[in-house]
Amino acid sequence: MELTPELTPFLFGIYKLVKYALYPLSWVLLLMSLTTVLLLLPMTPRRLRWARIGSTGGLILLFVISSPVIARPLLGSLEAWHATPLLKGARYDAIVVLAGGLLQPGTLRPTADLSSYSRNRTTCGVDLYQQGLAPKLVFTGGSGNPFKAALKDAPEMKRWAERLGVPKEAMLIEELSRTTYENATETKRLLGPASILLVTSASHLPRATALFEKQGFHVTPVPCDFLIRNRPEDTFQHLDPSDVLPNDHAIEHTTGAVTELAGMAIYWLTGKL
Repeated sequence: MELTPELTPFLFGIYKLVKYALYPLSWVLLLMSLTTVLLLLPMTPRRLRWARIGSTGGLILLFVISSPVIARPLLGSLEAWHATPLLKGARYDAIVVLAGGLLQPGTLRPTADLSSYSRNRTTCGVDLYQQGLAPKLVFTGGSGNPFKAALKDAPEMKRWAERLGVPKEAMLIEELSRTTYENATETKRLLGPASILLVTSASHLPRATALFEKQGFHVTPVPCDFLIRNRPEDTFQHLDPSDVLPNDHAIEHTTGAVTELAGMAIYWLTGKL
């Protein structure tokens, strides 16, 4: 009998929609939308006051989430959570690599392509395998699209690992999971309790490590795919004039940090951490 993940397709769709509320840019959009509504209504002194507060607040919020001076230490605090381990001479039951997304084929893109997150994580896992640290390389991750059928991440990661020289018989895939929690539970069904090297993006690793440990794995976390160059405490020692200007990369970094912290809080409140 095929095992299925915890969330039904309907609940998973709701989960994905609710996730948009965690994005800082959604907060700006909501605040500016409310301000616009106030400005379209017949004006009164009270509405004018609230419209001024809304427009000013939206501008300040947009500056905060797009400022590298704020975004870098925020995301960097997550990426610095787990140090890169010293692995020389160690042996593990498996190397487990978490999926990070897949670019689906379309009328312009002829074939599916791994996202930069999935590709970098796969490359990190392959490097660990080629060091002889474990006999198995496991890729975990299905489709993150709740609205239509789509190609799954893990098989494409396996294909990329094959191109990098990993033999087919050394690899396992888990393609049912859609969330980090399901990555952990489905991998447990595949491996049982095991000693693993857990590979994912550095900012994702604190949440992923806690979830896998909760499932009974003995986890050695291996961070990869760093987005931030310096540790948080070193941020202001390496500033240049452009770092005080807002940019889209900072919005991406702030969004990543906020969603990771929110995910940790939600999983803790629901007893999954």
